[in-house]
Amino acid sequence: MLTKVNPKLPMRNKNATKDFYLQHLGFIENADYGEYLIIEKDNIEIHFFEFKTLDPKENYGQVYIRTNDIDKWYQSLLDKNISIHPNGPLQIKPWGQKEFSLLDPDNNLLTFGQSI
Repeated sequence: MLTKVNPKLPMRNKNATKDFYLQHLGFIENADYGEYLIIEKDNIEIHFFEFKTLDPKENYGQVYIRTNDIDKWYQSLLDKNISIHPNGPLQIKPWGQKEFSLLDPDNNLLTFGQSI
């Protein structure tokens, strides 16, 4: 019955969100409804809602994104000088995943993982 999940994350500034995801991570814009933004890349879609008063230090938005070529994806981000989370470099986890993490401009945690 369930077919897909599309996470919804807060954004303070739509232009900053667009710049990070479109220019740095290679997503494309799917739809812009003013205070609501939808982006996509490959087979995933992320929704954003405007939250101008969000304190990034108090934001716990998180998304776990599966990939089928984590080494290539990780290297492409390093090549673009994208900051990897200091506690989230590419590593093999005890739960059988190779993963890494980064933060977007609003402190939403993006973790990318691949089964090993």
